[in-house]
Amino acid sequence: MKLHDLRSPQGANKRKKRVGRGTASGHGKTAGRGMKGQKARAGGNIPPGFEGGQLPLYRRLPKKRGFTNIFRVEYSVINLDRLGDFKAGSEVDPVTMAEAGFIKSPGELIKVLGRGEIKKALTISAHKFSASAREKIEAAGGTVVELGL
Repeated sequence: MKLHDLRSPQGANKRKKRVGRGTASGHGKTAGRGMKGQKARAGGNIPPGFEGGQLPLYRRLPKKRGFTNIFRVEYSVINLDRLGDFKAGSEVDPVTMAEAGFIKSPGELIKVLGRGEIKKALTISAHKFSASAREKIEAAGGTVVELGL
């Protein structure tokens, strides 16, 4: 093979479409623009989002501010001052909290926060504990059991 033998593959080079060059070309008269109307005119471009004069979708919808984190985990919050009603040495878990009316159902995720004081030694089971709540429970002689999610 020599340099003068090189050729483009079949169909690689197409001829430019020459519009408006007579009826024989197949693109004469209206030059592929159809009959009349905005698109047939010179400078007749339609802006993106234009819906023929109807209020465009992007103006009909309200603006959304911020965003929603789809990975957010919601916890039912219980403070230590509410857990003072239980007897000393008892086990406090999601089921007993639901029975006491602190949460709606035992299937909820629970986080114990450290507001208030606890004077009894309780075994508290929850999904999360704040650092201050953990310290106060252990200082009162109780134990903390962290449940898996």
